[in-house]
Amino acid sequence: MSECVTTGTRLDQTGFGYTMSLINGKYKMIILYWLAEDGVIRYNELKRSIGNISHKTLSLSLKELEADDLIVRKEYPQVPPKVEYSLSEKGKTLIPILDALCEWGDQHRPAKKEEA
Repeated sequence: MSECVTTGTRLDQTGFGYTMSLINGKYKMIILYWLAEDGVIRYNELKRSIGNISHKTLSLSLKELEADDLIVRKEYPQVPPKVEYSLSEKGKTLIPILDALCEWGDQHRPAKKEEA
């Protein structure tokens, strides 16, 4: 591994630790994945795409990703309210890392068993 994590350095003081603090959580990488796939997505579309996620969890994850400047929230002044989410420029730089994780998973996941 590169010199990102050196002996005697606390993890939270490393580039690796910083990256993990941004994407840590059960749904953050999934949210980033869907935003990369769809470009711009509304809250309910994102909730449907993810599946089994509570309103509270999705809302909190989106707020944290926005606070970390990984996504952009655009609110339109209309009734009913319309809010769209997209990746920020900083968030787009994470996509090659997510792609690498996908490739690794494709190469190393166990083969599906044939059904009899």
